[in-house]
Amino acid sequence: MFGAPYFIVDGEPFFGGKPKPAGAGFYPADLTKEEFDRYLAAHPDEAEALTDPYTVVKRDRDRLVAVPYSVEYRKWLEPAAKLLEQAAARTSNASLKKFLTLRAQAFRTDDYFQSELAWMDLSGTPIEIAIGPYEVYTDTLYGRKTAFESFLTLKDPKESAALDVYKGELRGMEANLPVEERYKNFQRGFESPIVVADQIKGGGDNVPGIQTVAFNLPNDERVREAKGAKKVILRNVLGAKYERILKPMASLVLTSDQAGDVTQRYMFMETLFHELSHSLGPGTIRVNGRETTVDKELKEIASGFEEAKADVMGAYNALHMMDKGVLPNSERAQMRATYVAGLFRAMRFGIQEAHGKGAAMQYGYLRNKGALVWDEQAKRFRIDETRIDGAIRDSETIGAGDFPVYARGVAHRGPYKDGPGAINVPVAIDGMVVLPGDLLVGDADGLLAIRADEAPAIAARVRATTISPEVSLSSRCTMPARGSDAGAGVAMQQAIEHRAAQLPAAGCTTSPAGLLITSSVSSS
Repeated sequence: MFGAPYFIVDGEPFFGGKPKPAGAGFYPADLTKEEFDRYLAAHPDEAEALTDPYTVVKRDRDRLVAVPYSVEYRKWLEPAAKLLEQAAARTSNASLKKFLTLRAQAFRTDDYFQSELAWMDLSGTPIEIAIGPYEVYTDTLYGRKTAFESFLTLKDPKESAALDVYKGELRGMEANLPVEERYKNFQRGFESPIVVADQIKGGGDNVPGIQTVAFNLPNDERVREAKGAKKVILRNVLGAKYERILKPMASLVLTSDQAGDVTQRYMFMETLFHELSHSLGPGTIRVNGRETTVDKELKEIASGFEEAKADVMGAYNALHMMDKGVLPNSERAQMRATYVAGLFRAMRFGIQEAHGKGAAMQYGYLRNKGALVWDEQAKRFRIDETRIDGAIRDSETIGAGDFPVYARGVAHRGPYKDGPGAINVPVAIDGMVVLPGDLLVGDADGLLAIRADEAPAIAARVRATTISPEVSLSSRCTMPARGSDAGAGVAMQQAIEHRAAQLPAAGCTTSPAGLLITSSVSSS
């Protein structure tokens, strides 16, 4: 029900030479995006049904018609619905019984809303089952049609409960997003469950190609606004992928001194924050006066950008948790290295696959920013730790791009220092002491430190007085003239002159580089 089986190498066929249709069996094989766009524009009253995530598009002479999944796939869905009802009859757990019963009904009606709400409310059972049409990854024509898949898992209640602390941080993560306030989405539910589970069986779109290590469902924005989304981490799948793929890749990708920082703990944490980040940012939006959603507007490019967003925002939120002390700041190197190695793991999926496409975008961006450099001697990549944090957060290139983005903004973060040091203590600079809370004012010729409690009076005197550039500061201190710089720094001269007039204890010094530094330093 997810289209013909194709091997996951940029759409190459698993068998035979027939190319994979962009619509993956959800549309006529010869239908192009341009033709579909023209048809929708000419028949706006049919657009909702034709782009519904639970319909198949077929040709009827010169028309396109929408056939509900419940009709097109009835020979598979009806037996599946009966099996769900049998399972519902056998379980003693009320919440599981409700979900299985409602999901069986949804298979027959294509109305999944109530069963999605019931799935969010599952509790009191170790069985965590997800079954239905969920992801749109296979629809590369228009990014709207969902493919059926299933996950049968057993939860670890203790490990799941240990992650509740991050669920409690979701609202704060939304508030901390580097976007304009109008783009922050506080309408979504923040009671999202986080589940650690072992996968017992998978089916449908979960089986071919890439084996997922986690999922964040449902994708229905109505459900997300009502209850959030459930994040399920498949611990046994993730562990196997770390041991067999990511760990061996680390030494092939990163320099020897950084490869050891790739850890299973941070593969787990970055997977967690990736899934959490799917629930953050704009969802329901208004475009030209009409209500829509981000994925509807981005269409066939939505999946790749959503995966890139979740990767970057996941790293951003992990750093935010380190800033807050929720995660150890001393593990920042492990986070960086595991994040970068993970990009190479995902790029193996190919740029036609959403996760691979998202990873390739990040790789190119970090390379262009100098955050990831090629070490010619080691024949490996090296992470520039002074740039990687800023590069993850930097939205300059996204803002200048010509693709639609509904979350723009900047955040000043990093770089961070590891090692000895302290904050909120006096600092001596070439004999001058800068106290915590001092205001620093300067230009290319020098720097002035002013106590915060003195700043209003000094600012008032500066505004009330005009001082000529020729006024000498020799009564207090003199800065060596450097060619054309001798008459520069008028604003700073004003501040210094009034600082000197008001503060008899003012002291001045000139650094070896010719930088004038002034502060109020008491004898104590």
